[in-house]
Amino acid sequence: MDGAARRVLPGVMLAMLLGALDQTAMTPALPAVAADLGRFDLMPAVLTAYLAAATVVMPLYGKLGDRFGRKPLLLAAIGVFVAGAVLCATATSMPALLAWRVLQGAGGGGLMIGAQAVLGEVVSPRERGRYLGLLGGVYVVAAVGGPLLGGLAVDLLTWRWIFVLYPPLGLVALVVVARTLHLPAPPRRPPLDVAGAVLLSATVAGVVLLSSGVGAPGWVAAATTAAACGWWVSARRAADPVLPLRLFRSRAIATATAISMLIGFALFATISYLPTFLQVARGASATQGGLVVTALMAGVVVTTTLSGRVITHTGRYKAFPVAGTATAAVGLALLGAVGAAAPLPLVLAALLLIGLGVGMVMQVMVLVAQNGAEHRDLGAATSAVAFLRQIGASTGVAAFGALITSRFAAALPPGTDPHIATALDPQQLAQLPAAVREAFGASVAPVFGFAAPLLALALLLALALPALPLRDTAHASGSSDGRSA
Repeated sequence: MDGAARRVLPGVMLAMLLGALDQTAMTPALPAVAADLGRFDLMPAVLTAYLAAATVVMPLYGKLGDRFGRKPLLLAAIGVFVAGAVLCATATSMPALLAWRVLQGAGGGGLMIGAQAVLGEVVSPRERGRYLGLLGGVYVVAAVGGPLLGGLAVDLLTWRWIFVLYPPLGLVALVVVARTLHLPAPPRRPPLDVAGAVLLSATVAGVVLLSSGVGAPGWVAAATTAAACGWWVSARRAADPVLPLRLFRSRAIATATAISMLIGFALFATISYLPTFLQVARGASATQGGLVVTALMAGVVVTTTLSGRVITHTGRYKAFPVAGTATAAVGLALLGAVGAAAPLPLVLAALLLIGLGVGMVMQVMVLVAQNGAEHRDLGAATSAVAFLRQIGASTGVAAFGALITSRFAAALPPGTDPHIATALDPQQLAQLPAAVREAFGASVAPVFGFAAPLLALALLLALALPALPLRDTAHASGSSDGRSA
């Protein structure tokens, strides 16, 4: 299987890079997008639209991959993602950009699930540890390269150039995956639970809307509750539900998905708004704001690589999520305590702690879920972890955005034009009144610390995580024989 994994890995990693890169590349460009297209109040939705769409489609991609094979679903996801990126580059209004971000997210969700599920097929859980460093490296390239790409595009060109990179990368990924990925055709399955898929999608969309404060909260809450109840009934009765409830009878899978959701909330909310905080409150350029995130991701790659090697060597994993959630909680608390005038090394130290912690948790949760799942549920289990992580990320970004907006509006000096925030173009940051920049910094910094208690809860869940033996055989033995699906 090592040979099959080596052949498949480049295309899979490139697909993962595409899906992960877009979650971070737009963060330093948000002020420029708002200045160009208007509607500063919709600035958080540029991130939320992508994350919400990716979250909604994840269970569907996982289930369809179980039914029809990983390869066609991964190729389709690449095509949808690239098409969405091309349309985003041509958007002439904020509503149009949000619509194309939804399309792009619908492809991005399939990229993340498809890549993880393929690795679950060709690499055993015990051997997967040695690949965790490579997978962590993909997220580091995305988390570091994304803000850097976005910052450079804004500083040197325009934010639209962020999307220019995706079509050539997507074409390469399409060719590599098509030529190297060969998996056995899956067995026939009962009819797909279409009603359950629609109801689950509606539930996720409602959760994101409630988190962002969009729409009438009463009606959205009622519709979300009704959709969630309908999905639960459908999942209990359907012959082949999109997200089988039997998965959560496994304590390993249930705990791993819960931890992933909390990690997603804290990590992506922090990464999404830290560059903007640095630009507005500290006067950093878009490129500088993006580069600061490298401290966080340096921590991720170090501990992801080290933990993966130790897991492969010992076959034990539980100590890492315990230590990781504790370390990340301390880092978030420290980041929330620093103000706009705090020394930059202190900010970098807090980000490094967060990264060191997250690196010991995020990929290990996927490993735990895949190890505890039957082959028929491999895609569903993989999507459950990523799905809950994305729900955390979507709600985290939306909740942080709504909280920052309200706190900033309340902190503006008396007599200040409330529409002054629409001038948050990186070219005009130096001209903003110092009192406004100070108000923004004072409003945003404490918000980062609000996620620390959630990671304290993740620590308690990690302590309850069962330490199961890691399976040392892969599902797709002989997957390189050319019989593909």
